[in-house]
Amino acid sequence: MIVKDIIDILEGEIICEGDLDQEIKTACGSDMMSDVLAFVKDQSVLLTGLVNPQVVRTAEMMDMACIVFVRGKMPDESIISLAEQRGITLIKTRFRMFTACGRLYTNGLSGGTKV
Repeated sequence: MIVKDIIDILEGEIICEGDLDQEIKTACGSDMMSDVLAFVKDQSVLLTGLVNPQVVRTAEMMDMACIVFVRGKMPDESIISLAEQRGITLIKTRFRMFTACGRLYTNGLSGGTKV
């Protein structure tokens, strides 16, 4: 799956555009960045309702190409600017996290957490 597919599946709106053809192998839905750091592996998309700069910094450390803000959350300009500098795509979707994760899973994206 690529970032463009995620946008379509989640009926998303691009907030900040990185590489839309980047391959995404797994997804992670969490508002706890410590869990993301501890359990995520491979190339992931992060789904979160948390809107602060730590989300972008965490995604960068984990080599994530894309962050999806659920429930229509909109990051402020400082977060958008940080993502632009890092080349990370930001998307928002109206779906709640459970629904957004389910839609991605149903379309073939796995969880990809360490065990």
